[in-house]
Amino acid sequence: MQYWLMKSEPDVWSIEQQKKAGLKGAPWDGVRNYQAAKNLKNMKKGDLCFFYHSNIGKEIVGIVEVIKEAYLDKTDKSGRFVAVTVQFKKKLTKPITLETIKKNKELSHLSLIKQSRLSVMPIDSKSWKILNNMSKI
Repeated sequence: MQYWLMKSEPDVWSIEQQKKAGLKGAPWDGVRNYQAAKNLKNMKKGDLCFFYHSNIGKEIVGIVEVIKEAYLDKTDKSGRFVAVTVQFKKKLTKPITLETIKKNKELSHLSLIKQSRLSVMPIDSKSWKILNNMSKI
């Protein structure tokens, strides 16, 4: 299993909307950055992802699971980009702010800090555990 972080602007797609999508999940589409798209292509069914509210909030607010691997993104007219389907797993009782993440030296290598505009990024298992502990799951 691999771990990921996926960013969404909460006024476009929020953790609450993801939760309402239920068991069928929802497509994670609209990604047009090639590096982020490559990350989507590398996702496997069962992978877990932190759900991050970008721009408004700037915090990890929940966890979703990949339930369908990469397929052509229906919102992409060019046919070059992919989407995955993710299902809500849980909402964090204590969101983890970007400010808090930046203060932890063990997380300074994360793409979230180094490539702040990247919308889909891998998270190593050690960092996954640290972030889960920070959220007091």
